[in-house]
Amino acid sequence: MPVTFREFTAPNGLRILGEIDPAAHSAAAGFFVKTGARDESTALMGVSHFLEHMMFKGTEEISADELNRRFDAMGARNNAYTSGEMTCFYAHVLPERLMEATELLSKMMRPALREEDFDREKNVILEEIAMYKDEPFWVLYEKTLEEHYGKHPLGHRVLGTNESITALSRDQMRAYFDERYSADNTIVSLAGRVDFDAAAAQITSLCGSWKRTGVGRDNARPRVNRSAFTVRDAKVTRAYLIGVAEGPAADDDRRYAAVLLSQVLGGADNSRLHWALLETGIAEEVQAGYDPHDGCGSYYVFASGSPDRAEEIWSVVRREIEGLVDSVTEDDLERLRSKLATGVTVGGERPADRMQRLGRQWVYLGRYATLEEELARVNAVTLKDLRETAAAFPMMPVTEGRLVPEG
Repeated sequence: MPVTFREFTAPNGLRILGEIDPAAHSAAAGFFVKTGARDESTALMGVSHFLEHMMFKGTEEISADELNRRFDAMGARNNAYTSGEMTCFYAHVLPERLMEATELLSKMMRPALREEDFDREKNVILEEIAMYKDEPFWVLYEKTLEEHYGKHPLGHRVLGTNESITALSRDQMRAYFDERYSADNTIVSLAGRVDFDAAAAQITSLCGSWKRTGVGRDNARPRVNRSAFTVRDAKVTRAYLIGVAEGPAADDDRRYAAVLLSQVLGGADNSRLHWALLETGIAEEVQAGYDPHDGCGSYYVFASGSPDRAEEIWSVVRREIEGLVDSVTEDDLERLRSKLATGVTVGGERPADRMQRLGRQWVYLGRYATLEEELARVNAVTLKDLRETAAAFPMMPVTEGRLVPEG
């Protein structure tokens, strides 16, 4: 039987979605909350990620240890993540354990937020922030986004800062939770061998007391800054370079061309930057990508190498960007189509991947498209589409950051 899509909206506004595959050997459920770093005030930066941690500390009725034991007992592969625009809690299980997993996830979504748990976990978050300070890419990437977006919350750090996390109170977290973890700001995504009607009835019952808040998001395209900066750090021995430029939004049909352009430029292998910088030995790392956001998007390009060759590396990056559109051929498009088709097909075989795709798609677009429809859109991109997208959203960085050794 083919995969079918189902949807149901509970009376309180909670949206329940499903990609049902009777032939699947597993099932997956995920609670997607449309909230992340961009929805925080600067003073509360990092609260979404901190709150994700607190969800695992238990409810008024279920301790943290019991929560973990119950997921483990059902053989679940469960976890959570926070991004700039959403927070997700999920579990991948055998079909006969799905309702048990969904029930536990729903209870987990209403945490106790005890003061003593909050105080202990704050130290864990601060240690995580310190750990990422030892990752040159992330240090520079976060700094570049801050410069690029200025005061707009898209420049917020997902983990927050030492200052914002230290100053954060449990009551501030509770107020943020009450506003944004509402029924009408949450999507439940199901995939695999699922009895959708039974699951929707169960979830509606379990989450029926969740309130609506009418919370939204300002998704107007932000003004970005044009700047170049250099950070010097005695702990690094290489030069790290990042550039960021504007790109299409997540709901813009030009996003398909943007994906292809970024992959031609700096995909993992056989890309323009791979051949120009890695195969020639000029740089040690290089990549480019496209990040769609709610209301806007961005391209980024990253390279690292010897500090003595930083100028050479960046001149090659800019040269390859300038000549990218004119250099793309039908052979390039066909190669990328084949690679994306493989990725889509492999992802479509796993209910866990389908669940993630369905939840993220609805957070950004509020509508459903099958894997086959998405692949068809990618395959329909022409060289003319690439040129028009590149003209509307030039990939040449407008914000450039460097992290280099002191001295």
